[in-house]
Amino acid sequence: MIRVKIPYHLGNLANIPREIEIEIKQPYTQRSVLDTLEFMYPVLRGTIRDHASKQRRPFVRFFACGEDLSHESPDAMLPDAVVKGDEPFLIVGAMAGG
Repeated sequence: MIRVKIPYHLGNLANIPREIEIEIKQPYTQRSVLDTLEFMYPVLRGTIRDHASKQRRPFVRFFACGEDLSHESPDAMLPDAVVKGDEPFLIVGAMAGG
């Protein structure tokens, strides 16, 4: 089981807690996590990734094990600690301003 933490507003939208556990099949990648998340909670489609291109939305970031994975390939393998469920895969709404 992979632990996924999502932003408060997306949890409210999908009516789910901020941290959920999902079961995905190999390969254990960002793409497989997001595909499973959107399949389980269709209301999240288009909120984290663009509907057509499947590219990460500009103000959404992905973190795991203290590292920013936002610019990694969606098909890059997730860290072992995430795959084992020791660490969560974090989906974070970035902030902008000045």
